[in-house]
Amino acid sequence: MKTIAVIPARMGSSRFPGKPVAKLLGRTMLEHVYKRVALSNVLHATYIATCDEEIRRVAQEFGAPVIMTADTHERASDRVAEAAVKIEAELIVMVQGDEPMTHPDMIDAAVEPFRHDPQLGCVNLVRGIDNPADLHDFNTIKVVMNQRGDALYMSRQPIPTAPASSRPNFPHAFAYKQVCIIPFRRETLFEFARLPSTPLEKLESVDMLRLLEHGYRVKMVRTEFNTQAVDTPADLERVARLMKADPLLTSY
Repeated sequence: MKTIAVIPARMGSSRFPGKPVAKLLGRTMLEHVYKRVALSNVLHATYIATCDEEIRRVAQEFGAPVIMTADTHERASDRVAEAAVKIEAELIVMVQGDEPMTHPDMIDAAVEPFRHDPQLGCVNLVRGIDNPADLHDFNTIKVVMNQRGDALYMSRQPIPTAPASSRPNFPHAFAYKQVCIIPFRRETLFEFARLPSTPLEKLESVDMLRLLEHGYRVKMVRTEFNTQAVDTPADLERVARLMKADPLLTSY
């Protein structure tokens, strides 16, 4: 299966304007994401999708191919779908441009289920929450799953809710967060873009709820890699501390 990655990025983040080009350990955050994603063994190519000329210029400076998209997209998945029209590939892996701690092995793991299930249309990575602060962080998307590991619901609120007596152990046992490495089969990505936005998608501002509300399956694959998305300047400082000792830095 020809597999490519698309990294959506835009300057206009409400919580952190200009964050794709914010400096992190001497490089832009977007460069870290691109270089780490491109190390994956399963990818044939990696692209950046943006509507911003500044991002295009910065990306081309560090050697990334860029696909320009409309500036009207509210969802990253819609931007990726527009970019994918111009690329021939069976699997399109969306990697959010604010995930600078992405490890290439995460992409390999997220793609693997497609090799065994021809009906599978979309996969998300998921990781157990071991930090109680993350459970209550609005920027962290929490996930509950069924017994087969398919998503039931995603929320920015702490879900599931536990009795007060069990809360000291709750995050370690039951709480999971979405990790924004999301492979789509090509036809599923285009179907996502054609589907009308849904009430819960808009309420929670979570792309995957559009698929869930329309009755599509989203398979969750667990990862042990502990990443940290960058939603605020404080997150950027936290990630800089975490990445200083990352051996992957010497690979790019």
